[in-house]
Amino acid sequence: MCKKKCKFAALFVKSQIICPNMESVQSYLQAHKARFMEEWASLIRIPSVSCQPEHKADMTRCAERWRELLLAAGCQKAEVITPSQPSPQGKEPGNPFVYGEYKCGNEQIGKCVNEQIPTVLVYAHYDVMPVEPLEAWHSDPWEPSIRDGRLYARGADDDKGQAMIQAKAFEYMVKTGQLKCNVKFIFEGEEEIGSPSLEAFLQDHKELLKADIILVSDTSMIGKDTPSITTGLRGLAYWQIEVDGPNRDLHSGHFGGAVKNPVNALCEMIAKVVDENGRITIPGFYDDVLPIPDEEREMIAQIPFSQEKYNAAIDVDDVFGETGYSTLERNSCRPSFDVCGIWGGYTGEGSKTVLPSKAFAKVSCRLVANQDHEKISRAFVDYMQSIAPQGVRVTVTPMHGGQGYVCPIDIPAYKAAEKGFEMAFGKRPLAARRGGSIPIIAAFEQILGCKTILMGFGLEQNAIHSPNESMDLEVWEKGIIAVTGFYQSYAAH
Repeated sequence: MCKKKCKFAALFVKSQIICPNMESVQSYLQAHKARFMEEWASLIRIPSVSCQPEHKADMTRCAERWRELLLAAGCQKAEVITPSQPSPQGKEPGNPFVYGEYKCGNEQIGKCVNEQIPTVLVYAHYDVMPVEPLEAWHSDPWEPSIRDGRLYARGADDDKGQAMIQAKAFEYMVKTGQLKCNVKFIFEGEEEIGSPSLEAFLQDHKELLKADIILVSDTSMIGKDTPSITTGLRGLAYWQIEVDGPNRDLHSGHFGGAVKNPVNALCEMIAKVVDENGRITIPGFYDDVLPIPDEEREMIAQIPFSQEKYNAAIDVDDVFGETGYSTLERNSCRPSFDVCGIWGGYTGEGSKTVLPSKAFAKVSCRLVANQDHEKISRAFVDYMQSIAPQGVRVTVTPMHGGQGYVCPIDIPAYKAAEKGFEMAFGKRPLAARRGGSIPIIAAFEQILGCKTILMGFGLEQNAIHSPNESMDLEVWEKGIIAVTGFYQSYAAH
């Protein structure tokens, strides 16, 4: 081992693990942490940037390295699989997948729900975001650096660091003879570019990937001292609206008040989509919206939150949303409608008195679990046509969308994740839905037919996708402990 690698491993050895109820895993981590860190570093040193063609060879190198690490951790089989279909972004196949499996007792892999030995499918991604601007980094983004209890590098958290949490918890369970589940791994190299090859891969390999539950560590917690499990993600529907009026821009003095102005018409239509109580007026919009369970609302109420600080942080005097719900409920558990952009007419310097011939807007809805984005998309198109005023022509073009996701908090796998967090962090994790969208999670449920537990260990200050991305090493260690606790509890359910 070179001096640089030895120095890096030695820096990590100084950190301590506090886990009074898990002496065995603590002892294993202490004994193997230098190796763990060097293996983590070996992944970080591969610049697996999926959006930059010059790193195409690095994607394969990183996949091969993961294959080696999964075998070393205890997988009985691991392989690199090239997608069978060309990427939607080009004629060449997309970046390779890494598949690994461990058969409990070397038999019965692939057991389904309600059969004796459960199967866990672990998903992660090995691609990372670009590192630019390089001058903003305080150390080499491709050479991990430890400062103030944090590891700094591209991929430190997203997702090489969190994927290593899964790999090392699995290793501990295998090497100590405690693993009573079948485990499968599927790692992809295109998550940061929208996973264009993933759905086809899932369809082609349904039997190979069959499992009872999917485990993902690629999300965040509320805080270092406030552990949480992401239980929901909102879906998305997105459209462009075009309103056409006269065949050219008109003189507003000659025609104003006599001809319908497309910009005025567009604003009138958009103003009708949300009422004074924050409710979306599209017919049938709420038909499939499920209520927030009382237990989950109680957990949301426990999340540390200051409305005053929230308002100050974004410089607003007050907030607006659906009546009867808190800010945290509105931005994670309830649907929304927003104008993302609007334009038309003259917008240059100075003034030009015209009645525009066209107006445009890009609008979106964040959806909640059980709402079908295609159904909502059709309903919105029909609604816009129904409220279009006379004198203009309206075209609504659906652009893209994705399903929302919610994980019940009473299923055995969720309860097992709760126990794992409690064992590692000393307190029960809060259930926390997130306002954003991760379409691949819904794809897992639609194609593979099983739920996903989002057991993530990121923190806001980790600065994923930004310069100086980092991972809190104490949280990283506790993450390994939490996942071992998940396996122990889940196997016993």
